[in-house]
Amino acid sequence: MRARKIGLLGGSFNPAHEGHLYISETALRTLGLDEVWWLVSPQNPLKSADDMGRADDRIQSAQKIARGRRIKISTIEFDLRETYTANTIQALQERHPFHHFVWLMGADNLIQIPKWYHWQEIFDLVPIAVFDRPGYTQKALSGKAATLYAKKRVFPTGFNRPIINFATGPTPRWTFISHTKHKLSSTQIRNLRQTEGKACS
Repeated sequence: MRARKIGLLGGSFNPAHEGHLYISETALRTLGLDEVWWLVSPQNPLKSADDMGRADDRIQSAQKIARGRRIKISTIEFDLRETYTANTIQALQERHPFHHFVWLMGADNLIQIPKWYHWQEIFDLVPIAVFDRPGYTQKALSGKAATLYAKKRVFPTGFNRPIINFATGPTPRWTFISHTKHKLSSTQIRNLRQTEGKACS
């Protein structure tokens, strides 16, 4: 089996939207990836389940956005009954030992990753690519994780130029992709739908 370089984008996808697609396509281009897998989560351990949509609806929204692109929708966390990223990555590496995985996440998650289960293990398991988001840049780059791993940061060689061998290099290693300030978020979409629903009632 040919080794592939695969980006992993985890999340609730509640719903999936153009922001997820923008990050994924940027990752494919700037990190030299073959594919991006969207890992639809049963439940984010750090978020309330109150606003969580049905699993089938979230998976379908991801499939609709990703259709026809180098993006695969994965339900492995449902299969494993898993919600912890570190455990999911380990399971994927065991199932696909020839692939090289890269964890993809927004700058807001770099701020809160010290709250994640075995978060330093994630840095040891895979390279991490962080994508900028409006309002999070400074806090993310001065936060606990960025400070602790400051010497492990890999800098892009230029705008939109691939980081050579990022997926296959030694860990821990991480990079910050600064030209990805997409404003859309799942929370904004849900709030807009609620507002529209009230206006039509």
